[in-house]
Amino acid sequence: MDYDAFLTLLIAEMENQDPTDPMDASEYVAQFAAFANVEQTMQIGVKLDALLTSSALAQADAVIGHVVTSADGELSGTVVSLTIASGGEIVAKLASGEELVLGAGVTIS
Repeated sequence: MDYDAFLTLLIAEMENQDPTDPMDASEYVAQFAAFANVEQTMQIGVKLDALLTSSALAQADAVIGHVVTSADGELSGTVVSLTIASGGEIVAKLASGEELVLGAGVTIS
């Protein structure tokens, strides 16, 4: 369940509770604590994405113009540009027009 769905559900529950038998206060507090936890988790995710993008940009600057070789040694070439995917994955475009994902085992020289 995402943040918006949780909030919608909590508001609907509060609006539709029986006034002669209101929600137990401890249950109410527990739901608000869960709501706060969901919100904090989402904020951590946003900050982690920003950190990954920043790290990828720092790495990208250091790779352009260098020769990269794939882990299996089958693909090698000079990096002319880079693309950073939404997950932080860096894809190098080589002078030959081929692309190589910069990851484990890739050699940069």
